[in-house]
Amino acid sequence: MKVGILGCGAIANIITTSIVPEDNGIDIDYFFDKDIERAENLATLAGGVAVLDFDEMVDNVDLVLESASPDSVREFAPKVLEKGCDMIVMSIGAFMDMDFYQRIEKIAEDNNAKVHLPSGAIVGLDGIKAVAKFGLREVSLVTRKSPKSLGKDIDREEVLFEGKASEAVKEFPLNINVAATISIACQRDIDVKIIVDPNVDRNVHEITAKGDFGEFKTRTMNFPCSANPKTSMLAALSAIKLLKSFNETISVGA
Repeated sequence: MKVGILGCGAIANIITTSIVPEDNGIDIDYFFDKDIERAENLATLAGGVAVLDFDEMVDNVDLVLESASPDSVREFAPKVLEKGCDMIVMSIGAFMDMDFYQRIEKIAEDNNAKVHLPSGAIVGLDGIKAVAKFGLREVSLVTRKSPKSLGKDIDREEVLFEGKASEAVKEFPLNINVAATISIACQRDIDVKIIVDPNVDRNVHEITAKGDFGEFKTRTMNFPCSANPKTSMLAALSAIKLLKSFNETISVGA
């Protein structure tokens, strides 16, 4: 499988340096970033090609992995799918715009393409998907991050946001993709609280789900990427696992 990378920042570096050395049938050959120097640096590391023309990449790969931004998803996803190319999207917040979500779904269906959304920086998504249509009544997310991770300069705990996921991704487009992931998984606009806490050094996500099945809670305490504290290491690792799963004969989990 030939893969192209859209967005050559911290996540792309982790994914590429993990995948490329292995003999796993995955060839990450093309790199595109609006900052061409970043694309060239990662391409050199991987023995691939940095391209100035995005279409050149799409014409030569089976799958594009986006690790750029919600704006990049909106700009480039239609082009990828119209060419029948599959896509992994990391900036899942873009899909909280239901008009855009439905447009992308239609383009993918019309061109026999697939869109894959990794589980990202949380655990428990398999359970949420399993109960989504079977008496699920309540889902909430509480995210707690350090001031550095949220770009704040404060010395006390503060609630930065409390409301629906659709609004959270607008206010924090690079920080709260997990809220969009959960919402899409359970097909509802979940309740979200975002707390900045100078006493934590990890990105903490607490999910609570209640319904006819009972109740479950998960708590994920992620170390942030050293190169980008807005991003959790687990987000990159989930994408690596998803890529490798395409070649697995036996799969485990929902």
